[in-house]
Parts: sequence; C-alpha cells; structure tokens
Amino acid sequence: MPDTIPQQQPAKEASERPRHWAVVAGMISRAGLSAQDREVLASALADATGSEVEGWPRCGAGATCDHLRVPCTVLIVDDHDGFRSFAKALLEAEGFEVVGEAGDAASALDAAARLRPEVVVLDIQLPSIDGFEVALRLAAIPWPPQVVLVSTRDISSYRRRLAASPVRGFIPKSELSGSALSALVS
Repeated sequence: MPDTIPQQQPAKEASERPRHWAVVAGMISRAGLSAQDREVLASALADATGSEVEGWPRCGAGATCDHLRVPCTVLIVDDHDGFRSFAKALLEAEGFEVVGEAGDAASALDAAARLRPEVVVLDIQLPSIDGFEVALRLAAIPWPPQVVLVSTRDISSYRRRLAASPVRGFIPKSELSGSALSALVS
C-alpha cells in the first residue's frame, strides 16, 4: 500500500455546498458567541470539512469579515403594522434577515426569547409598556439582543432616558436604514 498523504479538497463553490451550511452559519450567528469565537469556530469547521461555511470565510490576520457573514437577524417591534412592513422591506432589501415582528411589549418579549434575534428594532411608544422598559427586560434575558430604539419624535425628547438605558442607540423612524442600523450594532 503506497504511503500517500490525502490532499485537502478545494473549497466548494456556494452552489455546490450542502444546504445545511446556511443553517450551521445561522446557528453560529445566534449562539451568542463573540466575533472572535465565531471566526475560530468557522475556521475549525473549514479545517474539519475542507470547505468553508458559506457566509463565514476564514480571514487573514487583521481582515474584517463582517460584510461577508450571515445576515444579522432582526426582530421589529412597533404597534403600527404599516411601519413594521416598511421596516421589514427596507432592512431585508439591505441584507438583514427579519426573523419576526411584534406589535406590543408582551409579544416582543416572547418573540425575543423564542427567536433569539441579534438585534431588536424597538419603538419607544408602545401601548402599556414603553420601549425603555422593554429594553430593560430584554437586557435581562439569557442571550440579550442589541436593542435600537426608534420613534417619530426627535432624539432630544429622549436624551436623558437614552443615556441611562441599555440600548445601542436611537434612530428616528424617518432615518431608519440598513447603514444607520449597522453603524449602531457593528
């Protein structure tokens, strides 16, 4: 029997990769791991399989891969159906994966615990419990999402409460965009 060293297979093209790669990458994305841990895990998977996980390529030292990873998962919370539809279409068009929507605080807390989104876009003016209280409750769950508050009102109306809140930031509804959201959660 000849003594040969098996050669590593070249990475498969995206169309040739098994469909479960996207699922694996999505699970990695929602696992609550740091960016460094995600990259180490993706690298280990690539070494073990000879194929890189779609959306999780290995990066050389100092390289940034955030623009190549699985889309950021988002939960949209607003009591107006029209705004939720608008925000969903806008964010999905800009590469985000909207995993759910909620119209009130109780539904938001349930959806966040069940879906484990990376980001919650949260209206401040919700019926019964306001967005600041919802953000506090979200910060206490086992895998807390990053919360970005939105409102039709100007930031000056909330400046003091925002400073004391566990949220990543505030975006006026009229200025919501994928780049504005990315700037706060990157």
